[in-house]
Amino acid sequence: MSYYHNLITNKSWQTLQKLKKEFDFILIGGWAVWLYSESLKSKDIDIVVDYKELEKIRKDYDLAKNNRLKKYEIKTDSISVDIYVGFYSDLGVPAEKITGYIQKLKGFKVPKKEVLLILKQKAYEARQLSIKGRKDLIDIFSLILLPDFDWQLYLKTLKSYQLLDFAKELEGLIRKTTELKELDLNCHKFSRLKKDLLLNF
Repeated sequence: MSYYHNLITNKSWQTLQKLKKEFDFILIGGWAVWLYSESLKSKDIDIVVDYKELEKIRKDYDLAKNNRLKKYEIKTDSISVDIYVGFYSDLGVPAEKITGYIQKLKGFKVPKKEVLLILKQKAYEARQLSIKGRKDLIDIFSLILLPDFDWQLYLKTLKSYQLLDFAKELEGLIRKTTELKELDLNCHKFSRLKKDLLLNF
């Protein structure tokens, strides 16, 4: 199933592969979720870099600083790339701490899925009423429905960063969601999964 048009997601994936050859980064956002779940592909690219890599990017691309959203941005091949850095970007878990939670997945450095969920919740919080917010919601469920999702690690990480409200918000999100057609989950299928998910709270 796709959420965005295949032409756009294919172009985004090609851009991501190109960036991987040029720079050292941690992949977050929708593409990182896709590497875990292979549910819905992404349109935009979200990465975390250190300042050394940021300077390399600045040399090769027209880098813009977005003070309001505390990130940097480039556009390449009409694909938007959002770039987050330590001691500046607000991702829920501080950007400089994410390096402590990474693993390799299909050739990319990504945060552990439990930490990625926290970053996705932070994004959802800011844009839940938008089209991107709907995609965030689907990504959130794509992660928590993975059979090896570690709820203890998720809760422990929330506690480390004084984010336990995120657990309450996630529980509320599970309770109020009735179906997820994008993940091929109708009301009947989702209600059975919901009972199991709520046992974690």
